[in-house]
Amino acid sequence: MRAAAIDRPGGPRVLKIHILPVPDLDENEVLIAVHTAGVGSWDADIRGGWYPDGKPRFPFVLGTDGSGRIAAVGSRVRRFAVGDTVYSYSFANPKGGFYAEYVAVPANRVGWPPDRLTLRQAGALPTTGLTALQGIDDVLHVRRGESVVIHGAAGGVGSLAVQFARMCGARVLATAPGRDGVAFVRRLGADAAADGRHGNLSAAVEEFAPKGLDAVLALAGGRPLEQIVEAVRRRGRVAYPNGVEPAPRKRRGITIESYDAASGVREFDRLGRAVEAARLRVPIAAVVDLADAADAHRRVEAGHVRGKIVLRIKG
Repeated sequence: MRAAAIDRPGGPRVLKIHILPVPDLDENEVLIAVHTAGVGSWDADIRGGWYPDGKPRFPFVLGTDGSGRIAAVGSRVRRFAVGDTVYSYSFANPKGGFYAEYVAVPANRVGWPPDRLTLRQAGALPTTGLTALQGIDDVLHVRRGESVVIHGAAGGVGSLAVQFARMCGARVLATAPGRDGVAFVRRLGADAAADGRHGNLSAAVEEFAPKGLDAVLALAGGRPLEQIVEAVRRRGRVAYPNGVEPAPRKRRGITIESYDAASGVREFDRLGRAVEAARLRVPIAAVVDLADAADAHRRVEAGHVRGKIVLRIKG
C-alpha cells in the first residue's frame, strides 16, 4: 500500500510516500480502506518528534483519524461487515495511522458516520468532533442561556464547538484571527465574534457578558486567553484540550480543566446524534493529495486554517 510516513523526526520534508505492507489484523480489529484522512496540528507535533506513547517504529505512518470502507474484519468482530462505510479516531494507533491506503484499528474506535455527511466530511470529523463535543458537554457542561467563549474558533475543533454550544442553547462569543476569521465564525452561528489576535478582547467580552462569562473553551493559549479568563465569573468553568500552550493560569473560584477526547462505541454514537441535532457543518479548509502530505503540514504549521485540512487517499 502507499502511505505517507517518516523515517525520522523532522520538518515537513521528512514526510514522504512509502510502499509498505498492508497491516495484519488482530481478532478485535478492522481493516479500513481509507478514503479521507484528517490532518491536525498534533500530526505535525508527532512528525517533529513528540511521541505520546513511547518511541515509534520507523517507518512511521502519521494520522489519527479518517473515513473509508471496511475491507476486512477480525475473527471476533461482529459490529461491522466488509463494505460498511465508517469513520474512526485512534490516537497513537499501534499499527500506524490514517495517512495510508489501509489502516488497522480496534473495532471499538470505529463508528458509522451520520447519513448527512459525505465520506470526505466524515474523514475530517472524528478527532475534532469528539474533542469539540466532549469539551462542550462533558467538561464544561454548557447549559441553555449561558455565556460561552470559544477561543480559537476558526480551526478544526473550534468551528465545530461553536455549533455544538449553540445547539445547547448557549450564547456564543467566538474569537478568530483577522476579519476573514471573524466573518467565518459568524457564518457558523456565533452570536458575537472578535479578533483573537489584534482585537480588544477585554472590551469584547465585557460587552458580550457584562456580568461575567459562564464558560470558556480554550483552543489557543497566551495573553489573549488570559484576558478572556479574567472575565469568567466566580464558579465559572474553563476547559482546554491537552496540548494547548501556554495553559491558562489557575484562578481562585474558577474551575480550569484539561482533557483528551475519548474514542469508543458510545462516544461515536453520541457524536452521530449531535451531528444530526446540530445540522452540523464540517468546514474543510483544503483537500490535499496523499503525495502532498508535506504541503498539508506546512499549511497547518503556518496557521490561519479555517476548519480542517484533509488528505485525499481515494476518490
